[in-house]
Amino acid sequence: MKFKQSDGQNQRIERISTSHLVVGIDIAKETHVAQATNFHGIVLSKRHLTFSNTIEGFEKLERWIDVIRQKHRLKGLIIGMEPTGHYGYNLANWLTGKGNSVV
Repeated sequence: MKFKQSDGQNQRIERISTSHLVVGIDIAKETHVAQATNFHGIVLSKRHLTFSNTIEGFEKLERWIDVIRQKHRLKGLIIGMEPTGHYGYNLANWLTGKGNSVV
C-alpha cells in the first residue's frame, strides 16, 4: 500500500479542534513574527507579535500565547513554524522542551 503525503497532512489537520489555538511563526535570523488564529484561521490577536531569537524573546512569545489562550478559553495549542534553515532550531527545541506541539 502506498502512503500519500496528503494522507499525513489530513491526519494532522483533523487533530485541530475548536479548542485549539494555532500560532504561525515566520522565522528569521534575529527577529521572528507570530500570529494567532483559531481552528478556522480567524485571527485572534489585535496585532502580530515580533520577538527576538533569544530566551527572552521565547518567553515573550510564551506570555503572549498564554494571554490569548486565557482570553479565548482555548486548551490546545499547535505551533507552525516556517522551515527557514537553522534559524528556528533553538525556538523549536525550546517550545518542544516545554511540551508544545510544533510543526
